[in-house]
Amino acid sequence: MVVPLLASSALPPSRLIGYIVAIVILVFLSGFFSSTETAFSSLNRIRLKNLVATNKKKYATVYFLSEHFDSLISTILIGNNIVNITATTLATIMFSALIANQDVAGVVSTAVITVVVLIFGEIFPKSMAKRAPETFARITAPFILSLYYVFFPFVWLMGLLQKLLFKIFKKKDNENITDEELITYVDEAQTEGGLDAYEGELIRSAIEFDKMTVREVFTPRVDVEAVAIDDSMAEVMKVFKESGYSRLPVYKDNIDTIVGILNQKDFYEAYIDGATKFSKIMIKNIIYVPDSMRISDVLRKLQTEKRHLAIVVDEFGGTMGVVTLEDILEQLVGEIYDERDEIVEPIVKLTEDKYTALGETNLEEFFEYFHVNKDGAEFDAVTLSGYIAYALNRLPKVGDIVNFENLAITVKQMDHAVVEKTEVLVNAVEEEPEEDGPKNPFSIKK
Repeated sequence: MVVPLLASSALPPSRLIGYIVAIVILVFLSGFFSSTETAFSSLNRIRLKNLVATNKKKYATVYFLSEHFDSLISTILIGNNIVNITATTLATIMFSALIANQDVAGVVSTAVITVVVLIFGEIFPKSMAKRAPETFARITAPFILSLYYVFFPFVWLMGLLQKLLFKIFKKKDNENITDEELITYVDEAQTEGGLDAYEGELIRSAIEFDKMTVREVFTPRVDVEAVAIDDSMAEVMKVFKESGYSRLPVYKDNIDTIVGILNQKDFYEAYIDGATKFSKIMIKNIIYVPDSMRISDVLRKLQTEKRHLAIVVDEFGGTMGVVTLEDILEQLVGEIYDERDEIVEPIVKLTEDKYTALGETNLEEFFEYFHVNKDGAEFDAVTLSGYIAYALNRLPKVGDIVNFENLAITVKQMDHAVVEKTEVLVNAVEEEPEEDGPKNPFSIKK
């Protein structure tokens, strides 16, 4: 016996058209709910706040719904399930009337409605909403707000259930955004074109600013220009002229005993007026800071005291160097040059594998430049010169070579006990450690 595939009494054309129109409308509504969910999930909250500030009338409803996101999602899911179930039911009734074999009718109905809803009710609407979330959210917000009030009793009950579940499965992990996550957001914004390279670097500097300490930015005592309290006016004038600094520390006996800060402008006025001593015009309220202090705290202290310079001291009260307002601000905006500054690159490439590096080069920046995965702090040094002395375990001299990972660092020029200039060879072969001995992070050729 052959079972006929099509029903003997087909649906009247008017009813068939009615089913098809109803299913199309329901699939459209399914796409509407899906696109709304994606649009609100993809909203940039900062951008939305700016839009509300500039055009409150258009985006007030969007902002209200985004602030009640859990209730919004509940409303969308209720509406989406209603239209999808209704569309499935109508499709089943229609195909059951068109196909005599009910098993075949069920399979055909399921296949057709699944494909149609998947393509036109999910994939296409969500893809479009993802591209312009603010626009989609603004268009759909009024209708969703109406449904929000219609479904409010159900939404309220679902909210109670959510709160209960949150209490049961309460997450104990700290969900605060870390600095690393913020930097990742900045990288993504720069990649997508929302930020240019300068803006991205400025934001990264601001994020990392609070982690930096005085040790990473201060001028060490060997490079500090200072004058003695009993120096003549002519001698001080010479130091100001040759150094180009606007402020000089004043010491008594030695640089470990700082007694004041001399301002260039005040000194010149006194010099023109014929003064023979500068002790009365120097600033005696000196700011002392340890090298472990965060530069953000030093910045606030300098701002509060209306000062431009602080003396960095060690644990015994001796002078380690100075830190200026300019040193701190340069960590945010990059190097600040004036007309007198001589621009000197700390690392210069000579050939494909040969470089020159100044001894005063920051060790962290040196490692970063040569892609060395090391933390400068572990070597108890801030500069390349300090690292070489650390590796040698003595004062360096011209001709010393320190091999570190794939680098061979040769001392080329000294300034008293400090390395002034080095030559760096890349891809240098490290010396093999002795079989019974531990492998050192560096080897030394004397």
